[in-house]
Amino acid sequence: MKVTVFTPTYNRAYILHQLFESLKKQTCKDFEWLVIDDGSTDNTSELFDKWIKQDLPFSINYHYYNNCGKQREINRALDLAKGELFFIVDSDDLLTSNAIELILKWEKTIPKNGKYCAFAGSDGDMNGVPTNPIFNMEYVDASFFNRDPNGNTFIGYDRPWVFYTDIHKKYKYPEFENEKFITEAVAWNRMANDGYLVRCFDEVIYLWEHQPEGYTASIMKTLVSNPYGYGLWKKELSEFTSNSIIQRFKTLYSFYADMNHLYSYKQIADFVGVSKIKMKLIEILYNVKNR
Repeated sequence: MKVTVFTPTYNRAYILHQLFESLKKQTCKDFEWLVIDDGSTDNTSELFDKWIKQDLPFSINYHYYNNCGKQREINRALDLAKGELFFIVDSDDLLTSNAIELILKWEKTIPKNGKYCAFAGSDGDMNGVPTNPIFNMEYVDASFFNRDPNGNTFIGYDRPWVFYTDIHKKYKYPEFENEKFITEAVAWNRMANDGYLVRCFDEVIYLWEHQPEGYTASIMKTLVSNPYGYGLWKKELSEFTSNSIIQRFKTLYSFYADMNHLYSYKQIADFVGVSKIKMKLIEILYNVKNR
């Protein structure tokens, strides 16, 4: 098995058939479809009962867990995946008919030196118009730190990343009690900090139209309601990419500004892993600036 297409889902029975149809149309069938249902209360399980019984050229592996959150689902999926490559495709999106074919073609170009953790084509809208930077060359090598538009060689905030499964398994997501979300950038930044590269291609393979109830439409609300995960991301990103004390202070200040309407300075200090004295000083500065 070369590719695991992994889909986390929750109450998306009304739209999952679009992704299913796009998988059936793939010009290359060397993949499995691994699905983790995060406690759906609609007829998602009935859909998969029906689809699994069909004579398909790829396997469907459907698992149901009770409301654990996307990043726990990814952790579980990495253990369940049979493919050498791990490709997350959200339940409200779909693939171009040649997506798997292109993935296998691109993978042959990746140097087998252990330095690459992932590669990707481009996202596109439902008309196939690219939504990532287009480089007009065969490929661009970069790292996940090149997701910063203010840096060199901006590769886009996100792309349809195809990971080497064995590498991604080394970078599972931290899990915090009573939290169900942590941005995927936590794992990506750790990979980049350890020196891993990514290779980016221009061709569109992934078509998206984010639904209003999805994470993308309410990302700040989601981050703030998962404060330890949000704080870890901000703290590590600052440590990995900033050599300036001033810049690190600005990161802490912006985190406090995001969180102070819900949490005390002591709680915020715990979330981001700094001393309460430092966060108290930030609170004083914030109050002075916002009188």
